[in-house]
Amino acid sequence: MENIDNKTVAEIVTENIKTADVFKKNGIDFCCGGHIAVQEICTKKGVDYETLKEALLRIDEMPKNAHDFNSWELDFLTDYILNTHHKYVVEANIIIVQYAEKVAKVHGHHYTEVIEINNIFQEIAAELSNHMYKEEMILFPFIKELAKAKKENYKVARPAFGTIKNPINMMEAEHTDVGNLIKKIAELSNNFTPPAEACNTFKALYNALEEYQNDLFQHIHLENNILFPKAILYENELL
Repeated sequence: MENIDNKTVAEIVTENIKTADVFKKNGIDFCCGGHIAVQEICTKKGVDYETLKEALLRIDEMPKNAHDFNSWELDFLTDYILNTHHKYVVEANIIIVQYAEKVAKVHGHHYTEVIEINNIFQEIAAELSNHMYKEEMILFPFIKELAKAKKENYKVARPAFGTIKNPINMMEAEHTDVGNLIKKIAELSNNFTPPAEACNTFKALYNALEEYQNDLFQHIHLENNILFPKAILYENELL
């Protein structure tokens, strides 16, 4: 992306729909009120232009997927999941709910699938919020205790939930439920492909949902396939 200084908000979002989230986070209307120069709207909104510009220029930078998650210490992996995936879900839920509600309200009469997409995502957001709370309050603290006991070579007391397999079984079942819901959204949206005549908010919704699905699948993979199996092994050794 080049020559941002001379472009309007709408032009920037049209060129790269991913930039919609940057404007959204800064309270800048990119859809109906987007025909204003980006520097001008920053001045009106009291937004630091250089900071915004840097975020826009870096929008396509992707993190290198070179992490060997399987070699990480269990407590480090737990913190990574919290600080990367749980944090992402909390922030993305707020933005996507706004997009989904607006698109359903404005376009639901013609594209009826967006009404169902809105309803399903509301369910996903609620389910994941409750799910992550249980992980953060119950399961993850015990996993971190197991990691500490492993490093310091001491036994741990039996938890109130009996064995770690009990909350893990529940978390995995909830992963399956939420995974099926996001797959349903993918079907309804034709794999997140907006109509040719879709407005910027419509496009931003589908783009955000696709990113959400990608993050969710990675999130579930780290827990189901790495964190949980290792935690069970640690408990068997240390309980």
